[in-house]
Amino acid sequence: MQFEAPSALEYFSSLVADDDSFPLTEVAVSLAQDEFPDLDLQAVLAEIDALSDRLKRRLAADASPMQRLRLLNRYFFQELGFGGNVNDYYDPHNSCLNAVLRTRRGIPISLAVLYMELAHQVGLTARGVSFPGHFLVKLRLSQGEVVMDPFSGQSLSREELDERLDPYKRQQGLVGDFDVPLGLFLQSATPREVIARMLRNLKEIYRARGDWVLLLAVSERLVILLPKAMEERRDRGLVEAELGHYDEAIADLAAYVHQAEGADDRLAIAERLEELRRSEPPRLH
Repeated sequence: MQFEAPSALEYFSSLVADDDSFPLTEVAVSLAQDEFPDLDLQAVLAEIDALSDRLKRRLAADASPMQRLRLLNRYFFQELGFGGNVNDYYDPHNSCLNAVLRTRRGIPISLAVLYMELAHQVGLTARGVSFPGHFLVKLRLSQGEVVMDPFSGQSLSREELDERLDPYKRQQGLVGDFDVPLGLFLQSATPREVIARMLRNLKEIYRARGDWVLLLAVSERLVILLPKAMEERRDRGLVEAELGHYDEAIADLAAYVHQAEGADDRLAIAERLEELRRSEPPRLH
């Protein structure tokens, strides 16, 4: 009796089904299957484990959390040489962990996922932070929290965080009486939120490039990951329409128009839906 291996989307769907057992690193690795269809996921995970094992062998059993953090930072940023890809920031391979492992270059969120995995392996509590414009990592120590930029390896003071946040707050009108505390922007991101941000980064890259095939692949994952986010269903429908997948596009856009009452673009999407229905090629009988 033969069993067919699950497709990339089926595998992804099984990984993200449950928040209580959401394997962040494995899910993040699986995103690269769109760019690298023949990717050996288990080999990539084994490579990450090997890096973790090398680090763990250097740790004294009684090493304090601060000693573990210093060793991790030296290992990750100096010895292994991980850092931000300043020369080609919008290369989609910066979001593919297999490529980041090979080149040692990535964007803040992909570097953060690898860093957090190594941190967890050496007993540190590390969480991602969906800071506006730049993903961060925070680590909980007995002395308090350390907030770090995974792009540069720099630990950030409260003053530096406020300085980074200031342009965003001004843009959003969060000044004066409408000011909000810094802590609101330093809340831990859930694993599902981390993956959603990775996928939305890729979504913008592929949209800017006009790569409709890979844009559809990312949109498929976002609909699976965020089944209640109707804007992702809408966006998938618009991509399907560009690719001439009229039945699928009509189904997605009709669902959006039906469920997204009060949305600013509901009328525009309804008009696009009617255009598709009129232009849909006749069925052969």
